[in-house]
Amino acid sequence: MNPLNYKIVLLIRSGSDIKPERAGSVHCNDRFFVFWRTFDSKKMVKIIVASKNPVKLEAVKEGLTAFLKSGFDIHGVSVSSGVADQPMSDAETLSGAINRVGNARLQYPGYDLYIGAEGGVEESASGLMAFAWIVISNGQKIGKARTASFFLPPEVAKLVHQGMELGHADDVVFAKTNSKQQNGAIGLLTDDLITRKTLYIPAVQMAYIPFLNPGLYP
Repeated sequence: MNPLNYKIVLLIRSGSDIKPERAGSVHCNDRFFVFWRTFDSKKMVKIIVASKNPVKLEAVKEGLTAFLKSGFDIHGVSVSSGVADQPMSDAETLSGAINRVGNARLQYPGYDLYIGAEGGVEESASGLMAFAWIVISNGQKIGKARTASFFLPPEVAKLVHQGMELGHADDVVFAKTNSKQQNGAIGLLTDDLITRKTLYIPAVQMAYIPFLNPGLYP
């Protein structure tokens, strides 16, 4: 059950130290009465995505549609990531996504979910890897997941190491315009079999796991 779409009612007479074990259960004797119930509140979930990039917005929309059956509203906003325009490590990329969520919560209070998506790269023994981190928070709980990684072509990697943002480097090498808001490096490299949006969707869904299983992720 979606934790955003249910409520809990718990009634206990004084003196009781017994907790309900499952939804819909009733326990009673001469000392106490306990009633535990869950139900769908049919709440329209309000979501802030800490970006106006249409690829990120569509990835969140498609990724969460299967979970939020009662519907949701998505609003994209521009906030600071607190990191370089091109994060150059796994840790910096994750920090950027977390910072986007935190800054969005401060600037746009009152929403149910805040989502940050940050693309980054990291050097390895085999070359420069590209990936993204997705972070979801409701203010109390946080979910995080990383996309799959892939290696960038040496020509693209060289430009990134020279200080160029990955999206701009892709545009130079592939003679494209604003590819980061379209299919991205992965789309250019796979003839759109995988696009930046479809790369992000599973990570959006995996980042939502703690909200699907709140008892397992306190």
